[in-house]
Amino acid sequence: MPPREQLIVALDVSSTAQAQKIVSSLGDAVSFYKVGMQLYTAEGPSIVRELVASGRCVFLDLKYHDIPNTVAAAVREAGKLGVSLLTVHGSGGSKMLRAAAEAARESNPAMKIVAVTVLTSMDQDDLNEIMHGNLGEQVVYLAGLALRAGCHGVVSSAREVRAMRERLGNEFLVVTPGVRPAGAAHGDQARVVTPTEAIAAGSTHLVVGRPITGALNPAQEAEKIIREIDQAQATAR
Repeated sequence: MPPREQLIVALDVSSTAQAQKIVSSLGDAVSFYKVGMQLYTAEGPSIVRELVASGRCVFLDLKYHDIPNTVAAAVREAGKLGVSLLTVHGSGGSKMLRAAAEAARESNPAMKIVAVTVLTSMDQDDLNEIMHGNLGEQVVYLAGLALRAGCHGVVSSAREVRAMRERLGNEFLVVTPGVRPAGAAHGDQARVVTPTEAIAAGSTHLVVGRPITGALNPAQEAEKIIREIDQAQATAR
């Protein structure tokens, strides 16, 4: 996979105008963008349609988690928008995950469903508030559940990717948020990795927001990360 297609820039803003400003500043450096709950709630599907119409790929990160029929209906609507990647929650269970995967195949076979395992903002203490068990084991367990249900991959910190690859193989996508260049502020992320660490672990897509969108020269910062991805892949080979 070309390094430029592995970088997803997060449009974590509240308006189409702000999103357009980021996209314009990045120009041809970036072709893949994340639209999450903040922007989608503020502007609705029009921003997704606009990005897709301009030739960009969209990672729609709404983390669907509901009864199977409701999730399947939402997935079908996302498929009509031309979304490339779509998130559901792995903790929704196999029936919900299977319904999402089947709905994706029906509405847009090119759209990939990735299941959120454990949020990268959570550490072991946070996980203990809602369930008992080892964080790493929970990530691998939910990943296996999602893949058996027909999902195309998972969302996970790179810290758990090696264990997933060892147990579940290499034929699935791993989208990794919480990626920060060395020395960058962690913000609200707990399980942070650098682009090099994520690629070396086996992540296929890296989601980067503030280190790029908050930079003085966003395109330059994006190109720097793309070069780091390329170098990490070369080393892995």
